[in-house]
Amino acid sequence: MSKSKDIREAVETELGFDPLVDSSDVTVKNLEGEVALNGTVPSYPQYLEAAAAARRVSGVRDVHNHLEVSLPPGDYRDDATLTTTANNALQLDVTVPTGVEAKAKSGNLTLTGTVSFGSQRVAAADAVAGLIGVRNIKNEIEIFYDADPIDVTLNVQDALWRYSLIPDDSDVLVETDVNTVTLVGHVRTWAEHDAVIAATWMTPGVFDELVITG
Repeated sequence: MSKSKDIREAVETELGFDPLVDSSDVTVKNLEGEVALNGTVPSYPQYLEAAAAARRVSGVRDVHNHLEVSLPPGDYRDDATLTTTANNALQLDVTVPTGVEAKAKSGNLTLTGTVSFGSQRVAAADAVAGLIGVRNIKNEIEIFYDADPIDVTLNVQDALWRYSLIPDDSDVLVETDVNTVTLVGHVRTWAEHDAVIAATWMTPGVFDELVITG
């Protein structure tokens, strides 16, 4: 059995094993660790979870999520209702700064506004991801923080050093230009990749153009 088939079958098994994903209409393709998910799922959280499940599989280098959210008839919401519901959810979430707004069009939410941390940008998307009627989220929230690039670099390096999930021999390096941080190096798994992002994302002055090459 080829390694390519091993990875594809492992991803299919993981999708079927995950209770948060209905994989009955999902197909998997693999090319040297580049996994593509095609088909439909009935909710946006399942769209996200399917990609997360695929990334957990050993040998997966990247996941291209081409799934579409096909809402059950009872889950459709008109634009005005979904917009109001989403904005209420943002206002009620203490981790989302004031000024972040949502607008719905055919089940697709667009988030706008300005925050200081990348983690706040993620929190806004998380706050509305599970709402009934959401088919996709376009996050256009901007990050602004008047920070010294040298301070940002040192803060990120310290954060990487403290984080227990990042190995001591990691070769990840930090490059800072104004408030954009680029991470360059090698990671062994998606879990390690996510740990590096998580450690960096908490640093003030970090924009959302984080890149890991390896």
